[in-house]
Amino acid sequence: MDNQENETFRDSIGTINKEGKRAWIFPKKPSGRFYKYRKYVSYILLVFLLSAPFIKVGGNQFLMFNVLERRFNIFGFPFWPQDFYLFVLSMIIGVVFITLFTVAFGRIFCGWICPQTIFMEMVFRRIEYWIEGDRGAQIRLNKQEWNGEKIRKKGFKWFIFFIISFIIANVFLAYLIGSDRLIQYITDGPLAHKSTLVSLLIFTAVFYFVFAWFREQVCIIACPYGRLQGVLLDNKSIVVAYDHKRGEGDSGRKKYRKGEDRTSLGHGDCIDCFQCVHVCPTGIDIRNGTQLECVNCTACIDACDSIMDSVGYPKGLIRYASEDNILKKEPFKFTARMKGYVAILSILTAILIGMLFLRNEVEATVLRLPGQLFEHKGENISNVFTYKIINKTTHPIEEVTFKLASHKGTITLVSNNVITVPEQGLAQGTFFIEIPKALLTEDKTKLKLKVYSGDKLIETTTTNFLGPRSYR
Repeated sequence: MDNQENETFRDSIGTINKEGKRAWIFPKKPSGRFYKYRKYVSYILLVFLLSAPFIKVGGNQFLMFNVLERRFNIFGFPFWPQDFYLFVLSMIIGVVFITLFTVAFGRIFCGWICPQTIFMEMVFRRIEYWIEGDRGAQIRLNKQEWNGEKIRKKGFKWFIFFIISFIIANVFLAYLIGSDRLIQYITDGPLAHKSTLVSLLIFTAVFYFVFAWFREQVCIIACPYGRLQGVLLDNKSIVVAYDHKRGEGDSGRKKYRKGEDRTSLGHGDCIDCFQCVHVCPTGIDIRNGTQLECVNCTACIDACDSIMDSVGYPKGLIRYASEDNILKKEPFKFTARMKGYVAILSILTAILIGMLFLRNEVEATVLRLPGQLFEHKGENISNVFTYKIINKTTHPIEEVTFKLASHKGTITLVSNNVITVPEQGLAQGTFFIEIPKALLTEDKTKLKLKVYSGDKLIETTTTNFLGPRSYR
C-alpha cells in the first residue's frame, strides 16, 4: 500500500492541479556550472538556427525544407523529389542517432539541443526573469490585481514575446521557401505578397502561443519523445538521477538542523529544501525517480549542489548517473545494445555517404510518348519521346544534346531551339528517334542515350524503342 501511495505522482502530471486545471509553473532562475555550459551550447545553437537558412554552400542554401516545391537542402546538398530516398535515409539516421543517445544518456537531447527547450529556457524565460523577476516575484505578480504595475510588466513582456515570435516565424519561413525569396518578399513590401504575409502571421501566432502560453506542455503533452524513454531506457542508461540511497538513508530525508548528527539518526543527506522542485521547468520532483516530464536540463543538479555546498555536504546528491551506478556503484558500460545501435548507425551512414558520392548532379529521363505507336519512314522506324532534364547545380547547363550510344540512328528535336537547363531547374521537350529497320530484332528494343553539354558527357540514360513484331 505504501508503495502504491508513493507512486501516485505517476497518475497525473505536475502542471495539472487536483481540480484538473492548469497549474502554472514558475521555476526559480537556475545558476551553476551546468547552466553555464548549457548557455554556451544554447547560444551556439541559436546562432546556427537563426543563420543556417542564410548560409550558402556552393550556391545552395545550407538548410532548406521546401515542402511545397519538394526541394530540400541538407548541409548544402540539394535533394529533389528524385532524391527522396536519400532524404528518408537521412531522417532514419537522425532517428537512430537520437535513439542511441537516449539509450546511453536518456533525454539529454531535450535538455541541451531541442529548439523548444533552447528558445523557452534561454530566450523567453530569461526575458521573463528580466521583466518580472525571479520565482517569488512572478508568483506575487501573478496573484495581484490588474494594477498599473501588472499591466505594464505583462504588456511589455507579451510585446517582446510577439516580436521574438515574429522573428522566429521569418526564419522558419526562410527554411521553407528559401532565404533569397524571403528577402525578396521583404524588399517588395508585405502587401505585395499577401498570402505569404498571412502565412507569416499564422506562424507568428503559433510560436507566440507555444512560448507564451503552452510552454512546458509541449514537452509534457505534445512531444512523444518523453514516452519513448519507457522503452529505450534501462538500468544502465545515464540520466539526471537522485541518489536515493544517499539522500534517504535508513530513516528518510529530514530538514537541516545545524549541529545535528544526522548519521546517528539514520537520515540521509537530502534536507528536503525543495530547491530541486522549485527550479524544475516542468514542475516535477526528481526525487521521485525518472519521469517522462524530465527533460534532463540539469537545473536540479545545480540547485542541489549549491545547497550541499552551503550545508557542508558532498556534491552529487543529484547527478548524471544510472540506476546501477546508484545501487551497485557500477561505472558506465558500453552495452551490447548500444554497440548494436552504433553498428546500425555506422552502416546507414556509410550507405548514405556512398549514395551521395554516386549521386548525379544532372538527371535525364527519356520516355516514349504514351499512346503513340511507331511510324515507318522509308527504311527507318520512328518513335516520339519526351525528355526531362533536371539540373541540381547552381549554374545553368547550356548546349545540351542527345546522342545514341547503343544503336545507329538519328535524334531530331521537335523544336530546333538549343536546350538550356536553368540552374536548379528543369528543361523538358519532345524529340523523334529514327533507327534502321535492320537493327531492330525485337518489338521492344532498349536504347542507351548519352547526354552532352557541349563536348562534356553529363548523363547516361536508357529508354525503350517500339518496333513492328515482324522484325523480331
